[in-house]
Amino acid sequence: MKKILNDVHGAVNDMLHGFNFEYKAIIGYDRENDIIYRKNLSELEEVVLISGGGSGHEPAHFGYVGEGMLSMAVCGQIFMPPKPEQIAAAIRMVDKGKSILLIIKNFQADIDSFLAAEAVMKQEGWMVDHVIVNDDVSVEDDHSFKKRRRGVAGTVLVHKILGAAAMDGYTLPQLKALGEVVISKLHTLGVALSPANNPASQEEPFMLGDDEVFYGIGIHGEGGYRKEVFHSSEMLAIELMNKLKSLYRWKKGEAFAVLVNGLGAVPLMEQYVFANDIRRLCELEGLDIRFVKVGSQLTSLDMKGISLSLLKIEDPMWEKWLQRDVKTASWK
Repeated sequence: MKKILNDVHGAVNDMLHGFNFEYKAIIGYDRENDIIYRKNLSELEEVVLISGGGSGHEPAHFGYVGEGMLSMAVCGQIFMPPKPEQIAAAIRMVDKGKSILLIIKNFQADIDSFLAAEAVMKQEGWMVDHVIVNDDVSVEDDHSFKKRRRGVAGTVLVHKILGAAAMDGYTLPQLKALGEVVISKLHTLGVALSPANNPASQEEPFMLGDDEVFYGIGIHGEGGYRKEVFHSSEMLAIELMNKLKSLYRWKKGEAFAVLVNGLGAVPLMEQYVFANDIRRLCELEGLDIRFVKVGSQLTSLDMKGISLSLLKIEDPMWEKWLQRDVKTASWK
């Protein structure tokens, strides 16, 4: 397994240095705690948005730090959340008069780390709250309807909407309430054609035959709910759309946002072919698609796979916030 790395244990630090080298005009880098932050922190909105998690999901989350999205991103090692001390260090970089909203993906290790930091900072007198993104609606296996509810690619849409609302002056309680409503209308499913190769573990999380796909996989290599022979992009799209339809029970004319997300090793050609299949299915279902984003937004190292996120738009402001221009490295 060849990787363009030096020491794997220093890969995250090397990556963040390289990112800062390119985007130092809009972001800063705390090398001690692996924090990417917006320049001019003292001039940020009244509510500071902090997210983060394990590395290996690039451009999430540091690629969304900038005007209109995140204020800061705290980076852990590959597929490992940042430590509570790192998150607390990020909060201490902000003016104490501002409020802090933590945007957390629903993995137990991430929740434990972020909430531990939140508890410490509240004791120190900071105004801190959180939302937990749980958009993954994969099920455990063919015979179970227990949803996994991990936090995956839809997290980026939460960053976008809450970032815009923060710029519009929403308070911490208002942002938390908005985030929880948006998350409740947000669902994601993914499929892998090959697993991610984690250079830190040197192990493949699951095995697939040359002609197989795995529906319902997770962004850390978690297994899915069904393997089957690969036929076409269209068949992948039908499987994911049918599963999402069973959850939304949508009616013709209902408004949605669509995120087609490459999981690391799927070229844009294939992402757009898949997006076209989703377009045709949405037309057949009579859905009113108000916003579309295609690209590798939250990946799983070099996994060859794709995910589909749908957000049911229940407030016209959500569409406006999704469409608003931002100044970040990775949201174009």
